[in-house]
Amino acid sequence: MILGPNGCGKSTLLKTITCELYPLVKPETSVELMGRARWDLTELKRRMGVVAAELPGKQTLSTSGYDAILTGFFGASTLWPNLTVTEEMRDKAAAILRLVGGERLRDKLVGEMSAGQQRRIMIGRAIAGNRGVGHSDDPKMLLLDEPTNALDLAAQQDLRELLQELARQQTAILLITHHIADILPEMERVVMMREGKIVQDGVKSALLNEEKLSRLFGREIQMSERAGYFNAW
Repeated sequence: MILGPNGCGKSTLLKTITCELYPLVKPETSVELMGRARWDLTELKRRMGVVAAELPGKQTLSTSGYDAILTGFFGASTLWPNLTVTEEMRDKAAAILRLVGGERLRDKLVGEMSAGQQRRIMIGRAIAGNRGVGHSDDPKMLLLDEPTNALDLAAQQDLRELLQELARQQTAILLITHHIADILPEMERVVMMREGKIVQDGVKSALLNEEKLSRLFGREIQMSERAGYFNAW
């Protein structure tokens, strides 16, 4: 997971990983993603399902929950008339809907859902994108940018339980947040960012302490741990 204060460059780093932004290349620049320096972008995007911090756009808002997951197979904002949905896609979308606990949202328009329900469907859409028809169902990766933004306490807990279930099914999760309560017990590595730079990178047990968090956020931080989750104030 990537942890740091607002404005430190976390989301910019995520957009660099997903090739929405491109870094300035210097002679000494070296980047590897999942152990490889070169990728076919189509293949890379199949392996990484992205759930952005922003809520869905206008076209997706007028799409049902089930159809929104189907759009993940095409990387589209809605099911445009030129898109051909196969029976295999429909079966996989129904399975994903069950996986994310969204069966009761099947026919509900995304625009009529709560923020927590929308986030659940967008996670399902991302899963469809990287476990699509004709793709291997081997473990892939979900990239989540500030996933608990705009969610109340109950919705936050629901989302964390969903992410825990996905992690237990061997889905790799890269989580970007400034809330340490978002850090799942299953997460082992923490990258700390401040002012556009990585200042710490290591195992969770070594980095999540009051001294390092206080230095990262620039003020005195106290923290506690319960059932594998951390809280700070």
